[in-house]
Amino acid sequence: MTSAPSASSAPSSPRRQALGALTLGAIGVVYGDIGTSPLYTVKEVFAPHTGVPLDAAHLVGAISVIFWALMLVVTLKYVTLILRADNHGEGGGLALTALAARATRDRPRLRRALLLLGVFGATLFYGDSLITPAISVLGAMEGLVLIAPTLEAYVVPLTLVILGGLFMVQRFGTATVGRWFGPIIVLWFVVLGVAGAVQIAQQPAILAALNPLHAWHFMAERGWQLFAAVGAIVLALTGAEALYADMGHFGRRPIQLAWTGLVLPGLALNYLGQGALLMDDPAAIDNPFYRLFPDAWVLPALVLATLAAIIASQAVISGAYSLTKQAIQLGFLPRMTIRYTSAREIGQIYMPAVNWALLAGVLAAVLFFGSSSALAGAYGIAVTLTMMITTVLTWFVIRSAWQLPRPLALGATAFFLAVDALLVAGCAIKFFDGGWFPLVLGLLLFVLMSTWAHGREQLIESIQRDGVDLQSFIDQLDPRSLPRAERTAVYAVADPTTVPQALLHNLRHNQVLHARNVVLTLVFEEEPWVPMDRRIEVQPLGHGFWRVTLRFGFMNTPDVPQALEMAESHGLRIPAFETTYFLSREAVVPRAGGGAGAWRQRLFAAMSRNAGSVADHFRLPVNAVVELGTRVAV
Repeated sequence: MTSAPSASSAPSSPRRQALGALTLGAIGVVYGDIGTSPLYTVKEVFAPHTGVPLDAAHLVGAISVIFWALMLVVTLKYVTLILRADNHGEGGGLALTALAARATRDRPRLRRALLLLGVFGATLFYGDSLITPAISVLGAMEGLVLIAPTLEAYVVPLTLVILGGLFMVQRFGTATVGRWFGPIIVLWFVVLGVAGAVQIAQQPAILAALNPLHAWHFMAERGWQLFAAVGAIVLALTGAEALYADMGHFGRRPIQLAWTGLVLPGLALNYLGQGALLMDDPAAIDNPFYRLFPDAWVLPALVLATLAAIIASQAVISGAYSLTKQAIQLGFLPRMTIRYTSAREIGQIYMPAVNWALLAGVLAAVLFFGSSSALAGAYGIAVTLTMMITTVLTWFVIRSAWQLPRPLALGATAFFLAVDALLVAGCAIKFFDGGWFPLVLGLLLFVLMSTWAHGREQLIESIQRDGVDLQSFIDQLDPRSLPRAERTAVYAVADPTTVPQALLHNLRHNQVLHARNVVLTLVFEEEPWVPMDRRIEVQPLGHGFWRVTLRFGFMNTPDVPQALEMAESHGLRIPAFETTYFLSREAVVPRAGGGAGAWRQRLFAAMSRNAGSVADHFRLPVNAVVELGTRVAV
């Protein structure tokens, strides 16, 4: 994204056009999830298990809680505060985790704890990535029953077909379809607002819900039943994390403009409209969203709702790809195949393994739960826990990095933690109604990610312990003792202080050294982008050896050959057609007598065996790569 022109520059119409385009894009991508919440939220608030009576007073109170939850959690917390905690322009759970880790780098134990907490929060996103497509499309398809009750039997099959088609087309990329996302979601929010406003005009008494005292009285009189109501009300907030996660794609300003200018008014009017409808006709509780429309408009509304649900699903699917890529480059997941679906937009990627795993999970969720009401029990707990983790991590950013006064930082954090705790408690009571689903999935992924990170640490320690010191090896090397091949050898290693295993194998089997030997290490920083002036470090070691360090951010694409072209400005020329990349393929085996942690060692060994190709991940030319295996015990 280009920087804003100065005051003395040319007229700002291009800037306004860019801001408009980014705002339109933000509406289409960022707000799809929260924008489909009106399909099912109000119906769930007055479901029998919440114990909320369906009368005028409780309608005003419930709608008031929804409205002020949007104001406090989304507008105040995310739009006003969290969006300022950007990591070089990037947002999201892992970006915030990296910020908090940097803010506590002088306290290693706390830093490690925050990293693990952030990783757990990231794993919860995958639960959201499964439930959002399922509940959004199911909620849209349930409108078929209002067209003809006999169509109820087709709700689940049609949902499966739509979701299957959505995941099938992922490999083609979203560039073409993405152009339509913004206008469709704009139309969706306009329709939400207009449909709600029509009902409000007929029953203006619902406008009393704008008074926060009604929200307070509603919560105060619920007693212990408050948690059941909150567990349903929180459905109106699902998707709030997307505001922060997608900040790097659109920027803070477009996301804020989209929320205040269109999304919040559309949502508020629709929730108020559903409340007004139910005040006038309590029988509409079977599906208050579709009952907002005249019979002739139900089918067009269903089509538009289905498109909005697909777009909401697309947003979390793309988010799952991006999150997985970040986790790989931060060292929390093994390498996977990443395909770039756009020649111009590097952020548009497709990951087959993630795609098919998500598809299997989404279809299983639809078949297991069968309706949006049943899925509502599973929805929310992962989102609210992620919100709470975001609040905790933000404390370390605003206190340590921003240096805000302790009373102000503590007061704001305590307030939002109290709100988050209420939301989590409201969702926790749904644990046995499906809330276990995203938690179990998150815990399984957390075990995998923490096992991989711990295993990589052990692997590097094992290499350092058993390896040969590189500088000593070079100093003792007799240049005349071995023939030299007039080419360049690049040895990619995890530990740049020891002799690469691939080099030792090459010496043992081929009895030859190359004229130029590059010991290459890749470092992924805890920031999204590393600029080109910090990309490469070159250190001559003597006797034709160089140590090269390449630094990437977790959003960068690690194109090693391209980055190595910059070595020439440091006195090291690496000709593309005269270079061979030697890779050590570690065959990880559990160390004998592993004890209580033996299962983690075996799990890491299995993950290592199934990791994707190093050559593909770092964009190495396949015809210039030699892999040499070595056994490493961990």
